Amino acid sequence: MAFSKVIGQAQVKHSLVELVQQNRLSHALLFLGPEGSGALPLALAFSQYVVCEKVNGKQEAAAAGPSLFGGEPVPAAKTAPMTDACGVCPACVRASQMVHPDIHYSYPVIPRKPGDKPVSTDYGSEWREFMEQYPYGNAYDWLQFIGAENKQGNITAQECNDIIHKLSLKSFESGYKVLILWMPEYLGNEGNKLLKLIEEPPANTLFLLVAENESLILQTILSRTQLVKIPLPDVADIQEALVTRSRLEEAQARRIAVLSEGNYHEALQLIRNADDDWQGVLREWLNAILKNGPVAQVKWIDDISKLGRERQKQFLRYFNHLLEQAVRLRYIDASLLPIPEGEKDIALRLNKIADVAQQQAIIGELDRAAYYIERNAHAKMLFHALTIKLLHILRERTVVHIN
Repeated sequence: MAFSKVIGQAQVKHSLVELVQQNRLSHALLFLGPEGSGALPLALAFSQYVVCEKVNGKQEAAAAGPSLFGGEPVPAAKTAPMTDACGVCPACVRASQMVHPDIHYSYPVIPRKPGDKPVSTDYGSEWREFMEQYPYGNAYDWLQFIGAENKQGNITAQECNDIIHKLSLKSFESGYKVLILWMPEYLGNEGNKLLKLIEEPPANTLFLLVAENESLILQTILSRTQLVKIPLPDVADIQEALVTRSRLEEAQARRIAVLSEGNYHEALQLIRNADDDWQGVLREWLNAILKNGPVAQVKWIDDISKLGRERQKQFLRYFNHLLEQAVRLRYIDASLLPIPEGEKDIALRLNKIADVAQQQAIIGELDRAAYYIERNAHAKMLFHALTIKLLHILRERTVVHIN
């Protein structure tokens, strides 16, 4: 993958290129970015840039060849430093197909059958297919792609041993051996096996760790890496990507980009579930809370709990988005805000039933609920508790904490 295929992130790309051009490349980098930021595509693009034959000068040296009368090769003409991999040299072709012999990949996996001790290479073909189809996918997408269902993915002690073995070998083609370790959050204490390798790696060995949650990474590993923070792309970059890659109309792309708040993974999920009537689901919930009573609330909770985790998160984000629009409508003329009529109607109604303090309290509860859904909370219990909290906030103007 080339840098040009990564959405936005111009400043990060520039910084990574400078690390190579100015010979300041650390042996271990931690690409830390939230879901949908493109941290993994950036790591893939950077690994291709590092092994590119034009970037590191191999092709120029080969093109120069020996001088006319033997002896030293004729020096090639100097060119401006490259800011992206060429994409056409043999190394780039292999890297883009994820079959370069000097670029290794490690990621969470599951046993295919009880008693197995799986390693990442067991899922090599699935990994290449997943990255071709979903380069901005998250860990949940990957585990579902390999049929994990409710199984917990892991990066095992056996995988750590395999990493140590692979990186102890000499490089085949490139000047570097590169390991891309995706989701080090899935490393348990067995990750300490890698400490010596990360601290004192073989010559020209590059570790690229790609993570979303810094607090879940072993501190012993974290302290041995150079941090590269990956922000979410700008809304304009997401909009452009949706127009060019997903062939959306400008207005629809703008709406989805704003709703996803820079999370490209979330934007793609919104496109896939474009037929979901979140406005109707929200109206039904609010009516159950404020008017129809416990029977309607239980029915709504049963319905929402049957949806998948990703769709539940989307619904909560959509409600959050409408609350933010409602707050804006209190201070900005509605004609100046590019809000669809349906959303504007609900936002104005939210302003009638809740003041700013109540809306802020609800936003906080929705954020917490999304956090717990990410961590596999029991959906029925979570939405039951959330319904009770919203009932108290809206009816009694109080915030309750239910543990």
